[in-house]
Amino acid sequence: MVTWLWLPLGSIAPNRIVPGDAYLLAQAVGWSLAMVSCLPLLGLLAVAWRPTRSGYRVALALTLLLLAALPFWLALMAQQHLDPELPQARVGIGAAWWLMLFWLSLLLIELRTRLALAGWRLALSLVPVLAGWWLAGKGLESLALRQELAGREEAFGEALVQHLLLVGGAVGMSLLLGAAIALAMRQSPRVERLGFALLNFLQTIPSLALFGLLLAPLAWLSARFDWLSALGVSGIGWAPAFLALLGYSLLPMVRNTFVALSGVEPGVLEAARGMGMSRGQVFRQVRLPLALPVVLEGVRITTVQAIGLTAVAALIGAGGLGTFIFQGLGQAAMDLVLLGALPILAMALAVDALLGALTRRLDHRAGQTTGTIE
Repeated sequence: MVTWLWLPLGSIAPNRIVPGDAYLLAQAVGWSLAMVSCLPLLGLLAVAWRPTRSGYRVALALTLLLLAALPFWLALMAQQHLDPELPQARVGIGAAWWLMLFWLSLLLIELRTRLALAGWRLALSLVPVLAGWWLAGKGLESLALRQELAGREEAFGEALVQHLLLVGGAVGMSLLLGAAIALAMRQSPRVERLGFALLNFLQTIPSLALFGLLLAPLAWLSARFDWLSALGVSGIGWAPAFLALLGYSLLPMVRNTFVALSGVEPGVLEAARGMGMSRGQVFRQVRLPLALPVVLEGVRITTVQAIGLTAVAALIGAGGLGTFIFQGLGQAAMDLVLLGALPILAMALAVDALLGALTRRLDHRAGQTTGTIE
């Protein structure tokens, strides 16, 4: 409630250059509506005072209501304070709105855990929120973030594709190399010590420093070999970004794969051999399925890390959503920064949630496999 009432809900600016005037919630919509908006928050406070399972359901309904209503407050502010004679006027999103979204998201995650919401039930509970945001979006044509996107739709699509390609390529290659390196480490303790020492060293190099170290050798290789130049390999661009992301991705991938393959219980492997399985069958049908949840956890960590690091690669001309972040910082246009940062955040959260759910499902199946063998 302190966040909602005493921090700016948003701002109104006559154009992109001039700073806007910030409005508190009461200034934007009036004290009466501001007090009405606090009633669901008081309801949440009452539920939290004496929590019960039925209270959690009430809290979930109130949280979804507050989330669904968030964009309507911006639309109401725009309706009351935008000057119709200024077609370039823009509505900015204030700290109260962002922090309320953050608090409510944390509360939704907590309630999802306590009520064991998953799958279709979780998706169904979010339908009212998405419907509310869609309806409110029709009245927010002047939203600054929306106007930044409208002027860069084609560039945004290209940057999103570039970002996904860099992340997907780096994670996919690190999975293949990581599996090969982990298998080699299991065969030789010397390879294990040397491999982890090298990968740990790579992880300590700052990303910008690694980009700089790759610039000269890649430029030399591109000048010396025409086929590399034809592929677009140069000191700047996608090539150093891809190699740097691959280097940073190898340590979590190798470590998780090595631990997963080494952590299978010897008794389970002995039972599988006692059933007449060959060495290859034991690996494919027992060791690998049991290790897969931990391997997938490494993929999750690596992918989330790569999504964030790819933003920095925009500094060396690799493209991606980081381009908008650095352009916005250079122009002091925070909405342009958000245009690049918000999709990165959304991708990281989506990947973390999806791969986390898949890991839990595979972990459950691995437990069933162990019980069957035993």
